[in-house]
Amino acid sequence: MTTAVPHHPCADHHMCSSVDSNEIPTQHGSRLPVVSIALGALAVASFWVVGLGFVLGVAAVVCGAIATSRSAVADDEAASLRALLGVVAGTAGITVSAIVLFPMLAHL
Repeated sequence: MTTAVPHHPCADHHMCSSVDSNEIPTQHGSRLPVVSIALGALAVASFWVVGLGFVLGVAAVVCGAIATSRSAVADDEAASLRALLGVVAGTAGITVSAIVLFPMLAHL
């Protein structure tokens, strides 16, 4: 007596998608909004290091601005808000670093 082994459509193919036909593939959005938030948080946290907070803040604003211009982020409200939060955090890092940096430059 033999048992029937169910045939899987991808059993004969070496290169087959890992997503079954009845599964909904997950869409991964852009990582730039998260990078922008991380850079902005680091900019605020490292304002006391001469120039580092300023550079990280500029990088956060640039990443957030690029992220908001992408269509994948513009269509996703949560990602758009994350990008905006990154821009705000980067601007805060620039502001705090400038407040600390400019008086230090006056004493040089």
